[in-house]
Amino acid sequence: MGTDTTTSSSTTVDEAVQFSLEGIRAGFLECIPVALGVAGYGIVFGVLARQAGLSIAESGLMSATVLAGAAQLIAIKLWETPLSVSTVIGTTAIVNLRYVLMGAALRPWFKQLSPLKAYVSVFFTADENWALTMGKLKSGEQQGAYLLGSGLTIWSFWILATIIGAVAGGVIGDPTEYGLDFVLTAVFVAIAVELWEGRSSVLPWGTAFTIAVLSAQFLPGRWYILLGGFAGFLLEVIRFDD
Repeated sequence: MGTDTTTSSSTTVDEAVQFSLEGIRAGFLECIPVALGVAGYGIVFGVLARQAGLSIAESGLMSATVLAGAAQLIAIKLWETPLSVSTVIGTTAIVNLRYVLMGAALRPWFKQLSPLKAYVSVFFTADENWALTMGKLKSGEQQGAYLLGSGLTIWSFWILATIIGAVAGGVIGDPTEYGLDFVLTAVFVAIAVELWEGRSSVLPWGTAFTIAVLSAQFLPGRWYILLGGFAGFLLEVIRFDD
């Protein structure tokens, strides 16, 4: 794109992006309600990780270094002896390709930050705090540190919840019996409501939904995540360029 813009055609990046401790603090505190929802999902992962044979320490370490709920759950489901490393890497890579699109959406703001600040923040990017950060940036708040602060909240709660799930796995049993598998879906719905921009969102969102549903029907694996997101993203870019 020729100018610094967000994915919204009506918003431009016309102020310097800030990166401060206050921004980190605001992101951390404001993301706590979302992180509590993510924690429910983390408990599910901890339970499944223990059932798959990982120790409590290994489960916690995986959450601390990977920080990708969908990819971790898929990896655990593929966990077997002997472990097919290529299958795990290939499948999780497909799922996580959506972060390429998410990173591209952040670029108009984050290219103003130093590489250290930008890349450290991006490491702590999850779907939930990315959505919250995009909402903040598109509303005109030029606080780039918000992504890092909110990411640290999710990271901390995710690790703690994983350990709790791993420790209590034998007591909890099947987490789906308690509806814990729906927690993350509920969080995404709440975030989507905040990001809805009215009639301008109908076409890209509808396109993404349609492509994702069709891909899920006709393609194996998790390609629908990438294809649906890319379709909506591409349509928005084309519409803006016009």
